[in-house]
Amino acid sequence: MRDLHLDDQGRARMVDVGAKDVQRRTASARAVIAMSGDAMQALATGTLAKGDALAVARIAAIHAAKRTSDLIPLCHPLALDHAAADMVLDEQARTATITVTVRMSGRTGVEMEALTAASVGALAIYDMVKGIDGPAPRITDVALMEKSVDDDRRDRAPVTHPSAPEGA
Repeated sequence: MRDLHLDDQGRARMVDVGAKDVQRRTASARAVIAMSGDAMQALATGTLAKGDALAVARIAAIHAAKRTSDLIPLCHPLALDHAAADMVLDEQARTATITVTVRMSGRTGVEMEALTAASVGALAIYDMVKGIDGPAPRITDVALMEKSVDDDRRDRAPVTHPSAPEGA
């Protein structure tokens, strides 16, 4: 199979999607961040010295979805119709799961935008909890959960929660 990101001489290029039909495209992705018990408690109670990490992560994720083509060189710049980020805390497992859904009508998919957004949301939480005593946070299980073109939905394997960092 030919790599569409390479021209006939093997040089990188952006794929030409101009002949494709405009279709409704949706993608959802997740990232999981595991942290120490102290970091999870501060995150869950909203007592982090840096402020409301979940609000910051939500905004960071949405912003990242909009800026994906600035970060991933061969991604097309897209006019997104929707980007939303949700955070779920599992205090017992000491994890935060960031789930992002992105939608638009266009000629190319939005899975890279969803994956980038989930990753950056997790990085924002990492930045805000990294100074708390205990093992460093770990970002794991970045995965595309679902993508669809019009009504043709393609589910991916579910993300499993990692164990908490060793020594936490």
